[in-house]
Amino acid sequence: MTRAVLICPGRGTYNATELGYLGRHHAERGDLIASFDALRSKRGRETVSTLDAADRFSLAKYTRGDIASPLICACSLADALALRDEIEVVAITGNSMGWYLALAAGGALTPQEGFRLVDTMGGLMQEHLIGGQIVYPWMPGDWTVDLANKSRLLTLVSEIDARAGCALSLSIDLGGMLVLAGDEAGLSAFELAVPRLGDRFPMRLPNHAGFHAPMQDPVAQMGRAAFGADFFNQPSLPLIDGRGHLWWPQACNLEALWSYTLGAQVTEPYDFSAAIRMAAREFAPDLFIITGPGSTMGGAVAQSLIACGWKGMRSKAEFDALQAQSPLLISMGRDDQRALVV
Repeated sequence: MTRAVLICPGRGTYNATELGYLGRHHAERGDLIASFDALRSKRGRETVSTLDAADRFSLAKYTRGDIASPLICACSLADALALRDEIEVVAITGNSMGWYLALAAGGALTPQEGFRLVDTMGGLMQEHLIGGQIVYPWMPGDWTVDLANKSRLLTLVSEIDARAGCALSLSIDLGGMLVLAGDEAGLSAFELAVPRLGDRFPMRLPNHAGFHAPMQDPVAQMGRAAFGADFFNQPSLPLIDGRGHLWWPQACNLEALWSYTLGAQVTEPYDFSAAIRMAAREFAPDLFIITGPGSTMGGAVAQSLIACGWKGMRSKAEFDALQAQSPLLISMGRDDQRALVV
């Protein structure tokens, strides 16, 4: 058996090249997709099947929380069910919205319950759209660890947040990237204060609210009103949350799981790097498998492994050498890698 940690993606992973992902990869999972479609139809929303089968991709439409979230959820959960029998999933984690997907893939929710949670929270985020997000790297292009630069950037974030009329905070510690949440004043101040890197950074994320920040407390309250603690079940697999905390099967305080999922997970920074560090050190898997759609999460996982010194890696070149020798990271959104695990 190959021991694997499964990683579920967050927003921003269903893009133009992913249009048709469900149709290409999961035509045989019609019952699962139909159950998701039924939940969307019941709410008067366009189904994931219709969205996935569209003739063209619209950035303005497909980056919306009420569109992107259910599409990514359907693709990811279908991928989780498509793994070869000889792959033993020893733990599951995810990035941001990927925590909801991990709950469903790990048995704390059924796939349909997970989809309903994602659809509800994605809709609430889009409806209220409080604040925004910006991405900026702290690692250089060779992915060497520069903690002094990371510290300088986080100090700048704190300084801007302390200014009158500005809100800015860490949203996601995403490998070699910092995802920041803030209001317009805070985000603009950061953009003016940091060097521009190529044509990409600092990069605003379209249709993204200021996730994982105190400003999302109203959304968290609405989420708790929509879902009670009795919505959750004991997971069947170990789950690693956005603090790097482990939730063990048949040993979870379900009220605490509910409180975290619809409380701190929404309003406090999400430490994806800590989740990957815990997964590597606690479970020492043969593989890290990222479900689709998309393949943009691969860099963040590799950077997180480099940052914690996994297998002695200290740079992108060393990761690439290990990956070429014997793959340790598989992105199911890449056809060449997908074939290794399905």
